[in-house]
Amino acid sequence: MKIKDTTGLNLYLALAYRFLILLLLYTLCRIGFYLFNQDLFQNITLPKYLYILWGGLKFDVSALVYINSIYILAHVIPFPFRYNEGYQRFFKWWFIITNSLGIVANLMDFVYYKFTLKRTTATVFSQFSNENNKLKLFGDFGKDYWYLLILLAVFIWLFIKLYDLVTVKKPARFTWPVYVLHTVLVFVIAVMCITGVRGGWGFGTRPITLSNAGEFVDTPDQMSLVLNTPFAIIRTLRVSKLSPVNYYDEKTLNNLYNPIHLPKDSGNFNKLNVMFIIVESLGKEHMGYFNKDLDGGKYKGYTPFLDSLAAQSYTFNKSYANGRKSIDALPSVITGIPSINEPFVLSIYSGNKTTSIAEILGKEGYETAFFHGAPNGSMGFSSYTHLAGVKKYFGENEYQKTGDSDGTWGIWDDPFLQFTAKTLNTLKQPFFASVFTLSSHHPFRVPDEYIGKFPKGPLPVHEPMGYTDMALRNFFKTASTMPWYKNTLFVLCADHATVTFHPEYQNTPGYYSIPIIFYRPDGSLKGLSDKLVQQMDIMPTVLNYLNYDKPYFSMGFDAFDRKTDNFVVNNNDGSFNFFMGDYYLVNDGKDNLALYNLKKDRFSKHNILAEEPEVAADMEKKLKAFRQQYNNRMIANQLTYKK
Repeated sequence: MKIKDTTGLNLYLALAYRFLILLLLYTLCRIGFYLFNQDLFQNITLPKYLYILWGGLKFDVSALVYINSIYILAHVIPFPFRYNEGYQRFFKWWFIITNSLGIVANLMDFVYYKFTLKRTTATVFSQFSNENNKLKLFGDFGKDYWYLLILLAVFIWLFIKLYDLVTVKKPARFTWPVYVLHTVLVFVIAVMCITGVRGGWGFGTRPITLSNAGEFVDTPDQMSLVLNTPFAIIRTLRVSKLSPVNYYDEKTLNNLYNPIHLPKDSGNFNKLNVMFIIVESLGKEHMGYFNKDLDGGKYKGYTPFLDSLAAQSYTFNKSYANGRKSIDALPSVITGIPSINEPFVLSIYSGNKTTSIAEILGKEGYETAFFHGAPNGSMGFSSYTHLAGVKKYFGENEYQKTGDSDGTWGIWDDPFLQFTAKTLNTLKQPFFASVFTLSSHHPFRVPDEYIGKFPKGPLPVHEPMGYTDMALRNFFKTASTMPWYKNTLFVLCADHATVTFHPEYQNTPGYYSIPIIFYRPDGSLKGLSDKLVQQMDIMPTVLNYLNYDKPYFSMGFDAFDRKTDNFVVNNNDGSFNFFMGDYYLVNDGKDNLALYNLKKDRFSKHNILAEEPEVAADMEKKLKAFRQQYNNRMIANQLTYKK
């Protein structure tokens, strides 16, 4: 495509032409995003997708006005120097560089979306702010997704070529009437830009935000098809505040749902050691134990050790993560507080006083420790665990031995878990400890000596998941020789699920399905329950199992309690996924959008909201109670028990 001739246009026509170029490129990005993630967006017809593309233009215009505000201002100020060749050359490259960053953001979500199920927001900057190997992470990303770099090069090449097709033609004379006209045009274009940022006048008095994408889709999980990543980042740069809600009076609210846990009169406090094992990206799909019906009954999974451990443990058919990011997991697991909208630890409420299981057990004489093989400070874990009352932190700095790093995230799981087991042997009993693995993470590698020793499977995560499973086997083998082992309650779960392969898991319940396993070496905890369980249930379950004898705050439930009126909740892109009994409800924060019976409809294909309105109404009542407790307590800093 060799272009020699250019067309000289009036400055304002040239500005409009260049804006149209951007709209074309963003539309191509939106189509590419859909093609890369098509398996996550099923049952979208061509007319529906065209409507989504049309709706996406509103969000593209809004984002592009934000990104190009300086460029637009530089071209509409009513002075003749804006026609100078050097001035135009400078702002050409300003335009190309700033908008190329927007294209980069869109392209990264082609692959990142599979892991988070939402467009990247501004919290990504806080999430990775503590990583000291950002260049290495970016390099690994570029290596594994090299085709995106080629696609980026094509986009930028096309961008420059289309830009150069048109030049700005300087007017013959710049008279006072021209000054007046161009001054008027400044105000006209300002009004157009305000309209573009707002998404049109029909959305009310505030600019459009992420939730407005719901106008163009049937279900909340399709909203990311309408949005673009720069818009999602820009609109979440400001601190997000929760709004108080008052659906019920205090008595009715606490009868429906009360996060204050009162002790049961069931014996003395049993000071067992407690060990949490949080496995990176361990979706329930990866385990054969929970999926004996997959592939016609031939599915083996990729975690033979964890399968054998689950068979000797107390676990659950219906267990879920409360979030889709590693940074969401710790507050849910250790503090019993899930993340709503954005990660709790990155929100303005992160400074609220909370009650963690580490703090509770620490006051009972437990020694407390946390292990994570990444560089200290990674993901903000060291800061969070310190605030949560964990007294000892063991990361890459404490490991000290050289040669065991994966070169990206930290120490390989096998040597670090051995270090964990041996370090636990130095702690005074009883202890509370937690270890967070890291090897089953992108870029999905295993140590050189283990290449080819684990099944690769259809997903890149499967091979390193096999390696982590082996590392856990070796951990338990070493731990079983330690004097503290038999007096320990082990709790194993994932931080979140990850990409899926089987259709049974390619739906919202599947995207959040993780194992939650309680194991006692003496065999006293054993069984497979149909009770709904989530990460934030772990803390109250453990405390109740130990017969902890004081009131405390946790938003979760006791998983061993035989009552079945508990629920599971997670939130993504502003919408609530609410599970109760056999049902799964989708609610956008205002209205119920869908209801599924998961016992009869494993694939979540049949929306029965109109058929069973009473079930939906009962679930919505509990969801409203949860929201009222969550929002109002978060705002008022009431996340602890007070007499």
